[in-house]
Amino acid sequence: MAMTALELGLRGAVVALFLVVCAVLLLRYAAVHRAAHLGAAMGVAGAAYAITTAPFFPASSFGWSSPFIAFAMGSPVIFWLWARAMFDERFALRPWHAAVWTLVAGLGVVSHNCWTIWPDLAGPCGRALALATIGFAVLGIAQIPKGWRTAVTTARGRILIALLIGIGLQMMFAAAAGLAAMPTRSISLSAALALGAFALIAIWMMLFDPPEGQPAVAGVGGRGQAAPVAARSLANAAPPPFSQAALNHLKHLMATERTYRQEGLTIGVLAVKLGMPEYRLRTLINDGLGHRNFNAFLNRYRLDEAKAALADAGQAEVPVLTIALDAGFQSLAPFNRAFKADTGLTPTEFRRRATAAQTTDAAENARSR
Repeated sequence: MAMTALELGLRGAVVALFLVVCAVLLLRYAAVHRAAHLGAAMGVAGAAYAITTAPFFPASSFGWSSPFIAFAMGSPVIFWLWARAMFDERFALRPWHAAVWTLVAGLGVVSHNCWTIWPDLAGPCGRALALATIGFAVLGIAQIPKGWRTAVTTARGRILIALLIGIGLQMMFAAAAGLAAMPTRSISLSAALALGAFALIAIWMMLFDPPEGQPAVAGVGGRGQAAPVAARSLANAAPPPFSQAALNHLKHLMATERTYRQEGLTIGVLAVKLGMPEYRLRTLINDGLGHRNFNAFLNRYRLDEAKAALADAGQAEVPVLTIALDAGFQSLAPFNRAFKADTGLTPTEFRRRATAAQTTDAAENARSR
């Protein structure tokens, strides 16, 4: 009984993790990434699998349990569609995709609920479902080569590939175990725990930005002048692996349209503006331009604008907060932290030095006349 209680607790934790995955995807990425809804569907399917394979879940019932079974057993199709959306730029959902999912989910419902009443029907449906699961898992993993070269250039892309392969192999193992008539309890528990680990990895990928490359270097001149942009700036960075057109478009959005000022700007939103997948933009920012991550890239523009404004004698009376908000920062505290990390000075100290340097220059010019 204690082991059963422990197992139920572990499964509850797995369900909670998948619900967090769904929430983050729908709230943070749904508007800017086409794969977000399919990823959320994967989360629902993972939660449903943890529930339907739990102890005491009804083994034969066409009632309230059927939606849970359908989502759990239809997960191979969702996995395949999610993999296509992540790695195939030409992919688009079609009505026949829903028909395929309905067929596979229907096989799962029948095979799960008919063992006691129609075993002659449940057996073939279960075997067909296992073969379909293996097939769709292979198809999902087979999407990786379509975006391999770009994905492996970033830590996030490499983790995504490992996550996709891990989920596909887990599906194939569970299906093969079913075909071999292995004990289902230990298999289902290990599979649920594996899915929980996958959910943790997914949450980490979505909520945290793995560092990429080296941070841009910028500082303040000895006389308080605004520092030049980092050596590998948009103006001179044009590495061969990246599209010059994409680079020019990004430069135009940031330097001319000042998109960095936009409230709530994320890498997904910027990717939509550029018309490219998010992972490709991330690669361009990290490896093509040498920025540590998207926030470092964004702050480079915001801080350069703020430093220019603070060093402008015509804006001497403009409050620091106003300058920070105009540059795109949401509040004063993160602006002060970013500014101090970049220049070694507070915004007020920077302005004071810039003003003193300008006064000295003006006095020297007056004496020379």
